[in-house]
Amino acid sequence: MSAWVDIGPLSELAEGVPLSAEVDGVAVVVVRCGSDLYAVEDRCTHDGESFTGAEVEGCELVCPRHGSHFSLPTGEALTPPAYEPLRTFAVREQDGRILVEQS
Repeated sequence: MSAWVDIGPLSELAEGVPLSAEVDGVAVVVVRCGSDLYAVEDRCTHDGESFTGAEVEGCELVCPRHGSHFSLPTGEALTPPAYEPLRTFAVREQDGRILVEQS
């Protein structure tokens, strides 16, 4: 059975604005893209730095330092200098709360 971590109210998650949280000791960012929620590890696979200050374009997370684009649905690295995918997490809304699955 999966364990889910409550990271806060859905009302605090604005469209296209990453929300940082910690899940089971791992930093993650959660992003709302339309009616969908996505959660990825908060660590660029190019340089290992946080996505603090990252922008969201469509359903892509853009690294604020070197401009790599990552697919939020899949974690895939879409542009250099990143080539490795981001770790993704299952995320859902329940009773107005954001829940991220522990790995």
